[in-house]
Amino acid sequence: MKLENEMIRSSESLAVNDYSSDANDYSSQATGENDKKIDTGNIEEAESSLRENGSLNYEEARALLGRYEYQKGNIEAALHVFEGIDLATVVPKMKTSLTQRSEPRKKVSHNYGDPPLSTHAVGLLLEAIYLKSKSLQMLQRYKEAAQSCKVILDIIESSLPEGLPENFGTDCKLQETLNHAIELLPELWKLAGSPQEAVLSFRRALLHHQTLNTETTAKIQKDFAYFLLYNGGEEAVPPNLRSQMDTSFVPKNNIEEAILLLMILLRKVSLQMIKWDPLILDHLSYALSISNGLGALCAQLEELPPGIIDSNERYILLALCYHGQGDDISALHLLKNIYKHDDPQRGPALLLASKICGENLSFFEEGASSAKRAIRALEDNCDEMVGIAYYLLGISISGHCRSAISDLERVEKQTEVIQCLETGGKFTGMNDSRIVYNLSLENAEQRKLDVALSYAKRLVKLEGGSSVKGWILLARILSGQKRFSEGETVINAALEQTGKWDQGELLRTKARLQVAQGEIKNAIQTYTQILAVLQVQGKSFRSQKKNHEIGGKHLKSLEMETWHDLAMVYMKLSQWSDAEACLLKSESIDYYSASRLHITGLLYEAKGLDKEAQKAYELALDMDPGHVASLVSLAVIIRRAGVKPAAAAKSFLTEALRLDRLNSLAWYNLGLLYKEDGPMFMREAANCFEAASILEETEPIEPFR
Repeated sequence: MKLENEMIRSSESLAVNDYSSDANDYSSQATGENDKKIDTGNIEEAESSLRENGSLNYEEARALLGRYEYQKGNIEAALHVFEGIDLATVVPKMKTSLTQRSEPRKKVSHNYGDPPLSTHAVGLLLEAIYLKSKSLQMLQRYKEAAQSCKVILDIIESSLPEGLPENFGTDCKLQETLNHAIELLPELWKLAGSPQEAVLSFRRALLHHQTLNTETTAKIQKDFAYFLLYNGGEEAVPPNLRSQMDTSFVPKNNIEEAILLLMILLRKVSLQMIKWDPLILDHLSYALSISNGLGALCAQLEELPPGIIDSNERYILLALCYHGQGDDISALHLLKNIYKHDDPQRGPALLLASKICGENLSFFEEGASSAKRAIRALEDNCDEMVGIAYYLLGISISGHCRSAISDLERVEKQTEVIQCLETGGKFTGMNDSRIVYNLSLENAEQRKLDVALSYAKRLVKLEGGSSVKGWILLARILSGQKRFSEGETVINAALEQTGKWDQGELLRTKARLQVAQGEIKNAIQTYTQILAVLQVQGKSFRSQKKNHEIGGKHLKSLEMETWHDLAMVYMKLSQWSDAEACLLKSESIDYYSASRLHITGLLYEAKGLDKEAQKAYELALDMDPGHVASLVSLAVIIRRAGVKPAAAAKSFLTEALRLDRLNSLAWYNLGLLYKEDGPMFMREAANCFEAASILEETEPIEPFR
């Protein structure tokens, strides 16, 4: 009777002091089956505490009452109850109890003033702290919630550094509460806007010797990997573990740490320790693709046991990896395993095959064939994918246009390209930037500049000004219309919306626009700015080894082209020594550059040294037999020298036009040769001059493509 009276007095005291104003509301609520279950559960908890401990103290009573209010959905009332628990008094008792119960059974010393709490009581109080954190979370007091949740882990780690021992019993709620707290804490720090604390919490959960089950550990690893990949915040401090061996791999950044976690998860799947989750492979594919790790991704895919993913999906993923590494032949062989048997799921494989073939001059016909098959395979499924198939068909036919075919066939193919792209645009609602870009590009190359301009403006609007390629195409089209100042305005707008690292190509286009307007001094300053940006950027790439191979090549190419442009500017000013200095800089980047040798020939020509110029052009063609500018310049030198027959010069110009039908200088010089052949060839000469005139009127400052 005494024990029962104490419990009643304690409960009544809590109810009277904390909830007198809400008593009528609580008593008037309808009690369905759910409420009855809650009441029964709390009664059982109370009885259990009474049996184990002989009493139900103030804190335990609050824990039970707080849980009752939390389960009813009275979050603020529950929080009010939980905040009444005196943690400063309870936490030391909980630590002592856990420490003593983890030791081998022995006589408890009579020196302890208070008997240790029962295991059940400790679990009840830990659950109360956890529910307090959940209540604070629901009230959007995230930082307080995280601090409260952290108390649970501090208690367990300080009293049980080796984790929960087996002698705690299977009916103990400690493990369940601990699992929930470990999962919750990083989420709370994320919500509180403290990414570094979230990272530390994730690492703490994975590295501490807690007896987490495999599924819980896997869930934490997944959440941590996704957070590292996509949090968008500052880089986490790399882990520094005392137990780390000197030979251990230590992630240097968020991406590397995420990749490591995802690879561990994939290994667990292979060992059948956890269930397969396709998101693991999706996120690992993304992480490795952005860090130049496609070879590693290939290895991971090949190591997956059969049955984990569909064989067709594996072939497509491997083909993407090989394509990304430049091994298109291997990629196509893998894809043929899917579409050679008319598999119902062959559509995506055909699309990828068409894309790969469309980028390779040797496979344009196969690309067109694959695209047509993809259209037939997808026509009853997804409009967007059918639209992409028409787009890829247009790209393949466009490549065929640039090969050696007759003028009549070329015109027919160009019309077909536009029709395919327009059809693709209809299927995609003109919302695919690739289709809009190529519609603008194809119309520009066919010198339909007004139509091209319309598509280019649509592209910039569609992409929100995020694509450098779109801005440059728009500026080139304006330059083809001789609207150079407007083109420069477009580039200036692009520069305002673009990061420093992406401004090289934009600045080069700007410099060329300035040269076209006669602003030579401003152009030289712009070229100098490009070189300064490239110098800083090059150092950055060298410090990032994984990006150096790909990014470094692009930077070197842009730097070399910039030196070539500067040399041409100085040649206009007759500053031969400055032009030579620029070419020496270019030579140090690529000694075998056909472009550098061609400009060297132009410099010799400007000095009146035609023989040296001819040797330079011939050497350039030795390096690259398809270098159009050198073919044209060599033909000009031969025509002017009059030593070799005109047929030699004509052959060079004909080859140049086969490679580039839009070269106005080649048409003009071919016209001169026909004119020199006499009256019988005046018609051919007139046609050449007409073509040269039309092309020159619409010639951009740099090629559209």
